[in-house]
Amino acid sequence: MAGGAKARRLPRVVRERQMVDAAVRCFARHGYQAASMDEIAELAGVSKPLVYLYLGSKEELFTACIRREAAALLGAVAAEVGEAEVPPDERLWAGLLAFFTYAAEHPDAWVVLSRQARTHGEPFAGEVARMRDEIVGFVAGLIGEAAGVVIAGRDVEALAQALVGSAESLASWANETPGVTAKEAAATLMNFAWAGLGNLLASPPEGGGFSRLAP
Repeated sequence: MAGGAKARRLPRVVRERQMVDAAVRCFARHGYQAASMDEIAELAGVSKPLVYLYLGSKEELFTACIRREAAALLGAVAAEVGEAEVPPDERLWAGLLAFFTYAAEHPDAWVVLSRQARTHGEPFAGEVARMRDEIVGFVAGLIGEAAGVVIAGRDVEALAQALVGSAESLASWANETPGVTAKEAAATLMNFAWAGLGNLLASPPEGGGFSRLAP
């Protein structure tokens, strides 16, 4: 009895983490609309009133899930991109590997970020858009370092947008395809992206744009 009472007196931060963990799993499996606060409470091993007390409404809980997972993904990528002394291709590889590894190791979180949050409008889509903008910024910076003044700033942004969009689609595909590892997915995109950038730098377009790459 005493042991049970002690187990229930967990620090609030631990209880909140358990609730958000349960909510991420529930939202990923059922979607925002179908997810039940009763099921989230049951998965977390707490009462439903405690979920409301600690984390607020269902909308606030979903927002908390998005923010936590977005921050974790950004942190993983930023940590691996590293310092400017490392060549940009090595930093891009490290960032891509971190991105795909996070998506593979946290499949429920990736479903919430890549699918659920984007299909239910604001404020959820805005939270994911901010995360995506930061990742695009990382990638654009690395492409800009590699390209120097050879590629116009707008074209650097376009390449970064294309690369991040490809990474998002490929991560979802890799998670749903048996036998595809995070490293394999990252290598596929890295080889495709860096080879293409190398060709572009070898034959830079005249007057901006990508007209010289057309067949």
